[in-house]
Amino acid sequence: MFDFDATLPFMALQFLLLAALLNVIFYKPLTKVLDERDNYIRTNTLDAKERLAKAERLAQEYEQQLAEARRQSQIAVETAQAEAKKITAQKIAEAQQEAQAQREKAAIEIEQQKQEAMRSLEQQVDALGRQILEKLLGPSLAR
Repeated sequence: MFDFDATLPFMALQFLLLAALLNVIFYKPLTKVLDERDNYIRTNTLDAKERLAKAERLAQEYEQQLAEARRQSQIAVETAQAEAKKITAQKIAEAQQEAQAQREKAAIEIEQQKQEAMRSLEQQVDALGRQILEKLLGPSLAR
């Protein structure tokens, strides 16, 4: 079946040359490309992890800044509300004082008008009393 003459070593030599040639031409460049691709993927993965960590840190910092800004705005709102309540209370007090002053002034005016009306009525009562006396007693006896 097989002939083991000079062709067998020649075939073995051809196989070894082909293996060496394939190793130089095909396998080494292919493994080099695969290693470079593996390094590229590993580098990109590490870079992506670093960027993701940085993005998470930035997001956390922004969250903290946002929380601080919300807290400060809440403080500002509370301060403004307190100031508004203070101003409102002051205005209400001023309005009450003014209303009290107007009531007192009106009471004084009413009292003055009452006194004036009483004097006027007393004069009218005196005049009517004299007229009645004059009519009853006569003009000479009434004085």
